[in-house]
Amino acid sequence: MKYSTIVDVRTPGEFSGGNVPGSINIPLQDIASREAEVMELEQPVLFCCASGNRSGQATAYFKSKGFECENGGSWMEVNAGVDNSE
Repeated sequence: MKYSTIVDVRTPGEFSGGNVPGSINIPLQDIASREAEVMELEQPVLFCCASGNRSGQATAYFKSKGFECENGGSWMEVNAGVDNSE
């Protein structure tokens, strides 16, 4: 499946240390307060973080609201699978 948007739910400090090109940083602790912003993103959304734990929480939260998304796990694994040639 091709994902329209990649959301990295790590902290801004973690995100600045490396991230998937073109991804959006919305820390997990801000997900609920930024829910409307996430719901406006082009679907399907792929959530990622350091290990897959935080992105799994974000995925479960948004899937419960009928949002089309998946847990991509580690941002490094997501980055390895992304075509950065565009």
